[in-house]
Amino acid sequence: MITLGIFALILLITLGITYWAGRRTATTADFYAADSSLTASQNGFALAGDWCSAAAFLGFSGLTALYGMDGAFYAIGPLVAFCTVLFLVAEPLRNSGRYTLGDVIRSRMQTRSSLLATIAGTIVVNFAYLMPQMAGAGVLVRLLTGIPYDWAVIFVGIAMIVYVAFGGMLATTWVQIIKAVFMLATGALVLGMALRLVNFNPLTLFDNAEAKYGAKYLLPGNYLKNPFDQISLGLGYVLGLAGLPHVMTRFYTVPDAKTARRSVVWVMFLAGLFFAGTTLFGLAAADFVGQDVIRAADKGGNLALPLLAQYLGGGKGTLGGEVMLGLVAAVAVATILAVVSALTLSTSSTVAHDFYTNWLNQGKIDPKREVMVARISAVVIGILAVVLGILAQGINVAVLVILAICVAASANFPVLILSLFWKRFNTGGVIGGMSFGLISSVVLAMIGPAMRGADALWPLVNPTVVSLPLGFLGAVIGSLIAGRDKANETRFEDFTVRVHTGVDPTS
Repeated sequence: MITLGIFALILLITLGITYWAGRRTATTADFYAADSSLTASQNGFALAGDWCSAAAFLGFSGLTALYGMDGAFYAIGPLVAFCTVLFLVAEPLRNSGRYTLGDVIRSRMQTRSSLLATIAGTIVVNFAYLMPQMAGAGVLVRLLTGIPYDWAVIFVGIAMIVYVAFGGMLATTWVQIIKAVFMLATGALVLGMALRLVNFNPLTLFDNAEAKYGAKYLLPGNYLKNPFDQISLGLGYVLGLAGLPHVMTRFYTVPDAKTARRSVVWVMFLAGLFFAGTTLFGLAAADFVGQDVIRAADKGGNLALPLLAQYLGGGKGTLGGEVMLGLVAAVAVATILAVVSALTLSTSSTVAHDFYTNWLNQGKIDPKREVMVARISAVVIGILAVVLGILAQGINVAVLVILAICVAASANFPVLILSLFWKRFNTGGVIGGMSFGLISSVVLAMIGPAMRGADALWPLVNPTVVSLPLGFLGAVIGSLIAGRDKANETRFEDFTVRVHTGVDPTS
């Protein structure tokens, strides 16, 4: 009841924001990009909300609690990833697109086939990321409140449809901001309570963990035993984030490229503080709660942080313990709601803007009709996400998160980076890069140990180390086979000016 009460309060606040945003959302710019009116700090908090998903809030802490420093690798990776975004992607994206990744490719190539390939990559990545979030919501709510799994997934689906269909980007942004504030405040509270038990000396947490579980606990290799899996994880993070569509759309919500860069600096500090905290959460949970208790509650360790909060509040059965447990659980569910809303908006934008408006109707459509199609798309996508989330019950959903980041790194990133910086790149390269990256990453992930376990036909959980080079190889081969496109190469000169300056020389 405490959990439900706290979550109900968060839900009422966000629904009030959706109503407020809905009254201010009428045009396509409003729906897709909040009219590009956000400040750097607002967009930075929203980016932190996008990136700090339930996997970060619960999963990283659990991995550290059960496997030591390998869990810390998962937490540190996103910090390096934003360096790629800051130095390579943020400014060119803001200067060359309007609402989606498809806008960038369409602006560069000006062909329908390249746009269709980009649409396919975007939808696959978004659904691969959306499905485990929905399944995670069902498991979390069922374990912590007793609500049946199917109804938990349906509830989350209805909430995200309301956020996106009625409020658009403005509502989704403020839901992300509020969620990020709650998440950071809750993390700071739990961290402060944990450090108080060790006289505010974090090194004591490391010493206690080493004494309890042995020196091997603080060494790599407990979870990622194959060195190539460690390389794949790093590559997936460093390059995959720059290819995640729901993260890229954030750079269209600010007025200029300078603000986009400053947004990335904000999120690096905000997410960095939180991700660093997840390592300490995991160590504290291993020290105070114990690995056996954590595994008994959830064999994947996803309840390590809620159990730690319960312990710090006074233990199971005490009022303080239940309040802390309810607070962390409610914030975790709110985290899932915020992330699935962003994914739903990104997917509906792709369907309505890229596919319906630009591919089917070649841009010749009334803006109000486009917004209506986007709202309808959000409803349909939400229903489909609920169905997939229900079907995913009992499946190892971690493979889907890995797949999303792997596909983004293997398909979207090569196409994006070569479109921005290679003059010779053409429509054949877009199709080749998307095809090679998409097929190789999906197939290798499906036959790997994360999906097939001991019967795996492929040794790596994360195939990025192979599928990423294949994505680049497909892009290069496709460009060479298609032959030189003089008109495309001539447009590249103007495109480059626009990418680096924000000035369109053709206007």
